[in-house]
Amino acid sequence: MILLCLLVIGAVAYVAARSRAGALAGGRSSVLHSRPAYYGSYAAIWAVLPSLIVLCIWLAVSPGIISSSVRGAFPDDVKAQPAAQQDLAYGMVATVARGMNLLTADELSSLSGNPAGLQAKLNEKGVPLAGEPQPFMIDAAKTLNAKSMTSRMIMTAIVLVLSVAGAFYALRSVAPRFRARNRVERVMLWALLLASSIAILTTIGIVLSMLSEAARFFSVVPFADFFFGTVWDPRFAGAGGSSFGQFGLVPLLLGTLYIGLVAMLVAVPVGLFAAIYMAEYASPRVRSLAKPLLEVLAGIPTIVYGFFALVTVGPFLRDFSSQINGLLTGNYTNFIQAQSVITAGIVMGIMLIPYVSSLSDDIITAVPRALRDGSLGLGATRSETIKKVVLPAALPGIVGALLMTASRAIGETMIVVLAAGVAARIQINPFEPMTTVTVKIVNQLTGDLEFTSPQTLVAFALGITLFCITLCLNIYALYIVRKYREQYE
Repeated sequence: MILLCLLVIGAVAYVAARSRAGALAGGRSSVLHSRPAYYGSYAAIWAVLPSLIVLCIWLAVSPGIISSSVRGAFPDDVKAQPAAQQDLAYGMVATVARGMNLLTADELSSLSGNPAGLQAKLNEKGVPLAGEPQPFMIDAAKTLNAKSMTSRMIMTAIVLVLSVAGAFYALRSVAPRFRARNRVERVMLWALLLASSIAILTTIGIVLSMLSEAARFFSVVPFADFFFGTVWDPRFAGAGGSSFGQFGLVPLLLGTLYIGLVAMLVAVPVGLFAAIYMAEYASPRVRSLAKPLLEVLAGIPTIVYGFFALVTVGPFLRDFSSQINGLLTGNYTNFIQAQSVITAGIVMGIMLIPYVSSLSDDIITAVPRALRDGSLGLGATRSETIKKVVLPAALPGIVGALLMTASRAIGETMIVVLAAGVAARIQINPFEPMTTVTVKIVNQLTGDLEFTSPQTLVAFALGITLFCITLCLNIYALYIVRKYREQYE
């Protein structure tokens, strides 16, 4: 409702400022420094933007202040408990407070001093409680509701008053020589700068959050044991290992690169050949049908690919290997397991085909027509033109497409879980199961382990490792792109 009110005030300010500018111009637009729409936009910005900033800051800060105030009123014996226990108590208080908002005044009055009755009533209202609330929790819940209501009322009043004041200030500023366009464009420039900075700030935030938690992990587990360890056993200590277990990265990293390599061996030839055909050989009718059908693969959820690998591809490869072994040796035992590197690689490669095909097709199509015509005019055949001119010219873009595909393969999780298993081991047989870094990140963050244990913090060390791998791929791809781009400039 507050946002709706701000939009209404902003719309009214826009219309009023635009009308005022038109009235001051007296029908002669040349008198005005800016178009009337800029005056209206200036008033709308003053009516909405400052109030919206205050609203966002208030919503971000007030819950913490209210929470601190409510926690400060807890009994001394509760304050003496560990932070985790205090968090649980405050969580119960917040749940009770939310449930009280669903009760009428008569119901609250009748349940006063009856925690068991309050619990039963809240359960009826669809607000389940883990246990019977203690008396101090009920008092704290009432305080929380009262403070939250007061905060909302003050926030609403300040935001609306600020919006109206901003609108009046902008209306008073409207004058024929007022530089409204410059002011509006300056605001839009800052908005564009903020939008362009979101990706950078998000990346910095992700890296800092991972680094901070990974530093806590490496304060317990040495760098060498993690980066050069060959055993992954985070739950139990191995022979000669630490009391927290063994966190060897090598088997996970090898599994990630191995499965990604198999996927790329499947996706790159098929996707690149499909892109060449659609860009250079296919008729417009065939292209209009084949390209959308091929890109349908990109819209299939990865869990569906995982089911496909688990139910169809894995059993097929297992039975096929059994038949081949029987024909060659007479012993019908399978040498390809249903969950294996090749199963995950093939299915992941099928999933990656539309990425390679679509990106490469767009890149090949963007090669200037003059290069093709020049090659053909010199007597080269169509295939020679593609091999000697088009593909070298498009190579920097194709390298970028393959990099994006490799990053997609490295970060895949669900297909690996269902098609390759969770066994962390070092081996080169593609017919045996392996696992990847992403799978173990999910495993380590799932369960009842505390967020301060090495078994959980290792997920952040694995995450920062994946980030560094992707960064290295980007740097290498940038080197390749610059090298070949210089050749054609």
